[in-house]
Order: sequence, then C-alpha cells, then structure tokens
Amino acid sequence: MGLSGTQASGKSTLAAQLARAAERRGHPTLVLALDDYYLGRHERHELARRVHPLLATRGVPGTHHIAALHDTLRACRAGRAQGLALPRFDKGRDSRLPPSRWRRVARAPALVILEGWCVGVPPQGARALRAPLNRLERVDDADARWRRHVEDCLHRDYLPVWRLLDRLVLLAAPSFEVVARWRDEAERPLRVQGAPKAMSTAAIRRFIAHYERLTRHALQVLPGIADVTVQLDARRKVRQVRWSSPTVESTARPRPASKRVRDRRHPRGGEFH
Repeated sequence: MGLSGTQASGKSTLAAQLARAAERRGHPTLVLALDDYYLGRHERHELARRVHPLLATRGVPGTHHIAALHDTLRACRAGRAQGLALPRFDKGRDSRLPPSRWRRVARAPALVILEGWCVGVPPQGARALRAPLNRLERVDDADARWRRHVEDCLHRDYLPVWRLLDRLVLLAAPSFEVVARWRDEAERPLRVQGAPKAMSTAAIRRFIAHYERLTRHALQVLPGIADVTVQLDARRKVRQVRWSSPTVESTARPRPASKRVRDRRHPRGGEFH
C-alpha cells in the first residue's frame, strides 16, 4: 500500500497507526519510508556536479536510492523479505546512517506500507515543464534542465516502483501554501536539539521550493488516482474521506496481479499504477 501526502501531513504517524492496527489483527506489517532511501549528502553533491546544482538538495525524484527500494518491494511481494537490511536516513545530519545501524526485517510481512511525499505521483509531461513555477526555477533552472531531469527520473525509475503498489492512500493538504508552515513545525524539534543540519524558517522556504512543482501536481491529480483520499484542513484535521470504489468491501478486495497495471489509468491517458 502506498501512503502519499505533502511534507509534514502526518504520513509517518498514520503509517504507524495502520501498522499497529494490522499487527493487532495478526497481520505482520512493514512500514517503509521513501525518505530513508535518500542519497547521502556526498552522493548528492557529486550528482549536483555532474548533472545540475539543484540536485544537491534532497527530495525530488533522482535523489533517492530508488533501485534499492524497488528491490525491497519486489522481495516483499515474492515473500523473500525476512532478513532484509533496510536503510535509515538521519535528516538532522543529512546523511544515511551506517549499515550497522540499519534495521532488519524480522519476519515476512503480510502488509507493506510505503509512505512518502511523492509516492504514486505520475510525470507531468514535457509541456508542463516549460514555464518556471517559482523564483527557484526562474533563477536556478532557467533552461529547465533540472526539471527535465526530475521528470525523466520519475518516469524511468519511480513509476516501476509505484506499479508494485496494490492500493494508494492520499493525505490531501488543503493547498500548497500551508505546507511551509507544516514543514517548519516539523523542523522545530531538530532546531531545539541543535541538529547540525536543522533548517531555519528562511532555509525551509527555499527548501520546499524544490518540492513545489510536484506537490501542486500531486494535489491536482492524485485525488483521481488514489483509492482513498483523506482531505485535511489547515490544522491537519480530517475533513472528509473519499473512496474511489463504490463500497469499502470492494476496495478491500485485492485485484489479480495481472490487472494491477491495466485497471489504473494515467490522468492524461496511458497506463498507471
């Protein structure tokens, strides 16, 4: 199951709650965070040198070890997850923890929850990339090279991961404008702890500008793709829950593996799941 939502929308909290509920019912559950698959600071700086300076900042497609995540999900689907080592990322230090501190899957899961800010998001298409969306894109990506690279990575490397998901749940923020406040609230504990890479409010504004394009795109298209959309208000309270299927019962029934890709259509045509 994919759990998608903007930064600081409550994805990790909901994923943990779902996992506890499933475990109580006898279903071993594994929660994976897209954030734990970030490239480390030094790897991103090398990517920035080779491809585009904006790739030094973590977050967008192209700044994850996405092949490792793909392999992990495939192992889970094949019942081979037990004993797998799962990476962990330290945001306070902007670096992956050493493998000695990674966690291992104790038993094969019956339910896997993948949570992340861009989980399930489809590519935008070349036409949508032409005009810059914010000051960051106007000044630092005037030729759209960064935008095109992110789009290419999303299409080539991330869609195959999304296609391994049987269900998609969306935590829908009311707008992009509330995300900066939510993100600043999430960063405060790191500042209080004195984490070396904790961001100031001004730094957060620039940071989330990297996410703005795909976040706005997600808010527009994912409600038409997700199986369940949880609409949030500005205080992250649930306003409405919408199911894409006519009944909860039909939504809960798994679809045959051969139909998972075919029965979910990309918003602009073409297959997507």
